[in-house]
Amino acid sequence: MKLMLKPTAGNRLLKGIVFDMDGTLCEPQTWMFGQMRAALGIDKSVDILDHVHSLPDPEQEEAQMKLRAIETRAMVDMTAQPGLLPLMDYLKKHSVKKTICTRNFPAPVQHLLDAFLSDHVFEPIVTREFKPPKPHPQGILNICKEWGVEPGNVIMVGDSVDDMAAGKSAGATTILLQSDVNGHLNADPRTDLVINRLDEIIGLVEEGIELKQ
Repeated sequence: MKLMLKPTAGNRLLKGIVFDMDGTLCEPQTWMFGQMRAALGIDKSVDILDHVHSLPDPEQEEAQMKLRAIETRAMVDMTAQPGLLPLMDYLKKHSVKKTICTRNFPAPVQHLLDAFLSDHVFEPIVTREFKPPKPHPQGILNICKEWGVEPGNVIMVGDSVDDMAAGKSAGATTILLQSDVNGHLNADPRTDLVINRLDEIIGLVEEGIELKQ
């Protein structure tokens, strides 16, 4: 069975694609995570948002302010991923729904849309305000519910283990955008396909994506 743009007997129709933002729609800025952990006083073994959500309310807001300050600085150097516009134009032409599910806060998401994707519609967008965040699948499941589609008709595209875990747990097909730092995820059982550029997705959906059982 394949996931395809055009319905054919025995195959499944592609109805929507959910994208991560940092490292997926825009070039990765991995320096942010070291600065975030330093600002919060935690090491690499601790999930940043899990730590923030574990704090008492007044401390949570202070921690969120530290994260937002770092993310706001990163917006200045935000760069679109290669192949971004050709892919989005293709999805628009074929009326494939698309949106964003990110652990970032709303301002950088809006900056990306204004700077690179002003002619495209992304909805409903899931940001850090939504709980629980990735790797929990609930954000993707909520998107599918609002779209009125089954997760099996959806692709999750990302660059992190959180993206692959959330997509697979939701029941979506997962595509990893490969980078210099995530090669270990190529062989992860939650990763269905690996690409080097976003517009490689065009060829995949034209040919049809073989679904894993």
